Amino acid sequence: MNHIDLIEKLLNLAIAEDISTGDITTEAIVPNNARAVAEMKMKADGVISGLEVARMVYEHFEKDIVWKPLVKDGDHVKKGDIILSIEASHRTLLLGERLSLNILQRMSGIATETSLYINVLKGTNTQLLDTRKTAPGLRVLDKMAVKDGGGTNHRMGLFDMAMIKDNHIKAAGSITKAVETVKSHIAPYIKVEVETTTIKEVEEALKSGADIIMLDNMDIETMKQAVKLTKGRAKTEASGNINLENLRDVAGTGVDYVSVGALTHSVKALDISMNFKK
Repeated sequence: MNHIDLIEKLLNLAIAEDISTGDITTEAIVPNNARAVAEMKMKADGVISGLEVARMVYEHFEKDIVWKPLVKDGDHVKKGDIILSIEASHRTLLLGERLSLNILQRMSGIATETSLYINVLKGTNTQLLDTRKTAPGLRVLDKMAVKDGGGTNHRMGLFDMAMIKDNHIKAAGSITKAVETVKSHIAPYIKVEVETTTIKEVEEALKSGADIIMLDNMDIETMKQAVKLTKGRAKTEASGNINLENLRDVAGTGVDYVSVGALTHSVKALDISMNFKK
């Protein structure tokens, strides 16, 4: 299943949820053949994400819409900027208004938050990763938004990368046994990451052949030791309670990656409005 398939399923579900048997207000008031033009306007500064997905919303109702984006995904915009003009049937514009705005506002909020972290990381060699802490069913959109904000997508799900966490290690008996067992069940090209909390665990993960070592909730000094130990032998990912205030210090340890769940799990939507032109 590719990402377009996932997005189409998501949109079909969202339309069924919102419209179901029909928009009774619009159908009563707006003539079937009436045309209209609407504009989307920024009510806050930020980074845009989700324009093509919003377009797909309107094309569910009408294939021949006139779609005129004035910016592109990943662009920085200012409050008051007009980002988009749409011409379609008046009914189509009303049917797609709330869903398209919900998508654009959430995705742009994620892209905007991601860009703040990227700005802090400028001048370092550390990449910003997202996580699986996404809204259920919206992961593909959440991760697209992280990318538009300048971040890097981590694994999409449980199927495309092996992540051995503390509960897996407990079940297997040790880090070594967990890595050995996983590697015997997966294709050679699939990366294996191991969660560690101490230098001793880092050493065991290295010996077991982990490709990436997660440094979970380590203090800065311990993280520095872990990075020095792993240099040239495995990649490192800092994780746990990382925010804009401590991000620069974490990157200063030399870690390859920093993963931040807050990019997607508690993001504030970016305010965007849609207005009809007379």
